Amino acid sequence: MQADDLTISSNKTDLDIEMVYAFLSQETAGAQNMPRETFDRAIEGSLCFGAYIEGKQIAFARLITDHATFAYLCDVFVLPAYRGKGYASALMKHVFASPSLTGLRRIVLVTTDAHHVYKPHGFKELVAPERYMEVHNPDVYKTA
Repeated sequence: MQADDLTISSNKTDLDIEMVYAFLSQETAGAQNMPRETFDRAIEGSLCFGAYIEGKQIAFARLITDHATFAYLCDVFVLPAYRGKGYASALMKHVFASPSLTGLRRIVLVTTDAHHVYKPHGFKELVAPERYMEVHNPDVYKTA
């Protein structure tokens, strides 16, 4: 898919794995200090999308999914130099048009400050938040 100068692919061999790992482990709270082996397993078990300009990866999105009923969208980012140009929206449009994700009953995500990016794509607050539970271990990657 191309939106202006952007190319989007779900081919994992196209990913700049080093850049994605560096960005997520240094710039996001959820992946800070994540061991590389853990990151590699996460990529292997997920549906991943990269967004590219002239072959250089500038954005990323990862979904954990069964490809039939459910997906969890995570690790979405656009490199700072490319923000504010509509690339996140183009990436989300491509992600949700993916045949692997059409017809899913539920797609969820967690975001602290990017609600404005996801609302145009149909995301809303939880209908029944009292039904959701979690096991949360924010210190799992901290070294002793």
